[in-house]
Amino acid sequence: MTLLEGRGLTKKFGGVVAIEDVSFTVERGEAVGLIGPNGAGKSTLFRTITGVHPPTEGQVYFDGDEITGKSQHEICHRGLAKTHQIVRPFESLSLLENVVVGAEYGGREFDDTRSRAREMLEFVDLGDQMHADPGELSVGGLKRLEIARVLATDPEMVLFDEVAGGLDPEETEGIIDLVGDIVDEGKTVFLIDHVMRALMSVSERVMVLDNGKLIAEGTPDEIQNDDEVIEAYLGEHAGKDLSDAVADDEAIAGD
Repeated sequence: MTLLEGRGLTKKFGGVVAIEDVSFTVERGEAVGLIGPNGAGKSTLFRTITGVHPPTEGQVYFDGDEITGKSQHEICHRGLAKTHQIVRPFESLSLLENVVVGAEYGGREFDDTRSRAREMLEFVDLGDQMHADPGELSVGGLKRLEIARVLATDPEMVLFDEVAGGLDPEETEGIIDLVGDIVDEGKTVFLIDHVMRALMSVSERVMVLDNGKLIAEGTPDEIQNDDEVIEAYLGEHAGKDLSDAVADDEAIAGD
């Protein structure tokens, strides 16, 4: 059953077309990846879905209802939540208090939001630091805090925007495992990531954007061997296939 659908989504910023006539579906319980070169429109598509940038044309549907033009707050209350590339916690609050904000923002009614927050911090392996300040966390710890805040809203679907970005190899492995655990919990997942290994390992299906247009979709294996994808995504790496790019990303992550 389709949970998220975009129909003919176009977003223009003045004379610049960021995404053009993008249509897609994500099924309930599915894990879908979105890749493409820098500037392809991936983050714009996510922001269009979640109400940050209402589309110039087209519609977004979530769980059968149109959410086009709804506020971020309304969309979150409906069960669609998104992590951010750059984590900005409330520095004056503890980790627990940060996640309590998420539990209260999400619009679900919990008997005890602090208990909900503690549960989510335990889930992301930050339970023993719940009374610490965000400034004490590594980049990987901040990413886990962001995931806990999002999960505290009890979403049906999570959009992950570069959740593995900026992490070292060990932290990347941990985040891959965590996203896998979220999928195993029955959440629907839609993710962008330049760390190809992370995205390919958790995605059942992958969509590809180039110059704002959806040019391909398929299983990870199909995408890694698609000539059009290779040309679009690896223009600066002529002669390589997408599997080589995965290895390159691992090397970069280790720098």
